[in-house]
Amino acid sequence: MSVAYVLALPIAWNREAHARSAGLRTYPMVALATCAMMLIGINVLSSTGAESRVMQAIITGMGFIGGGAILKSGKRITGLATASSLWATGAMGIAVAWQRYEMAVLLS
Repeated sequence: MSVAYVLALPIAWNREAHARSAGLRTYPMVALATCAMMLIGINVLSSTGAESRVMQAIITGMGFIGGGAILKSGKRITGLATASSLWATGAMGIAVAWQRYEMAVLLS
């Protein structure tokens, strides 16, 4: 889980430096939470397909959180980059849980 935290820091630092709505607290927490949930699915749940269901739930939840980051004011839409980077950070946490560090590094 510490790998997920460390890999989320560059994204978080970049978003924080540009004063975006999500930053140093949000991205590491997303990476840790998604990694932890996936590890629970892999190591604790014993039913067939549990890992797949946990992964689907994480992806859906990250989409919901990302949707909350998107704001529309008149013709201006903001938060698309924040939403997509939160979603990618969630995917990175999943990749770390599966020990697919090459994917996680590419997503960071």
